[in-house]
Formats: sequence, C-alpha cells, structure tokens
Amino acid sequence: MPAYTLKINGQSRPANVSADTPLLWVLRDTLGLTGTKYGCGLGLCGACTVHLNGVPIRSCQTPVAAVDGAEVTTIEGLSPDGRHPLQQAWCEHDVPQCGYCQAGQIMTAAAFLKSNPAPTAEEIDGALANNLCRCGTYLRIRAAVQEAAVALQKGARP
Repeated sequence: MPAYTLKINGQSRPANVSADTPLLWVLRDTLGLTGTKYGCGLGLCGACTVHLNGVPIRSCQTPVAAVDGAEVTTIEGLSPDGRHPLQQAWCEHDVPQCGYCQAGQIMTAAAFLKSNPAPTAEEIDGALANNLCRCGTYLRIRAAVQEAAVALQKGARP
C-alpha cells in the first residue's frame, strides 16, 4: 500500500492507503478529521467540500493520489478556534439545523469570498447553488455569507 504525506491544515500527516482512496475517507477514517461530511458520494451535494490549494473540491470524488504534495484545508483548519467570520455569522443567523451540509457550505463560501469580497445576493446564491441543504436554510445561509463579507471587509481576521 502506498504511503502518502499529506499537508492537511498546515501539518504534514502520513496516510498509508491505496492511491484511489477518496480523500474524504482519508480525512475521516485515517486522520480523524470528521468535520468534513459524507453526503451523496457522487460529488453532487457539496457536504464533503474542502480546499485544495485554496480551491474548493469534492473530497468524496478526489483520490488521495491527486492531493499528494498539495495543501488541503478542511473545516477544522479554516479557523482553529472556530472564530472565522463565516463560522460566527453561521451561529448568529441560526443557520445550522441538522448541520450536515454546514462544513461544505462554509468551505465553499470561504473560497468564494476570497475571490469576491463584496458579493450581491444573487452572486452568493450562484456560488453556493451546488451545495445542497436538506433543511432548506438557504435564506439564512445567504444572510450569513453577506454578514461575513462585511466583517471581512472591515478587517475581521479569517
């Protein structure tokens, strides 16, 4: 079995898994980083979204061999103390219901706000359109992203 050294949340982590093992299972089962969720397993729902070199990807569809040597950021690495403006806005707007999609939503939104720091409501909806929420909290998600965008513009630390 191949041995990989993955850079996860700024730390090098060993993983002795098959090359075709989805990154999601390496994160959850091998490394114990359970914040990234399994949703559909087909890359359609977005629950498993992580950043690969700053770009959001579906970890359920990404083989571990494809991330060897790249920087992977999970929800646990977004903010070690949980105080990223998105995480704070999520709580302030009572976004979480079942919580299943939340990590993927936040990771997608974080990458989006880096590329578009002052988005319109329509741009937010478009950026998050491929992240599904079983509970239908889309209006609260949008409000939280808008609030986080303002906080980041005012200098809040990500």
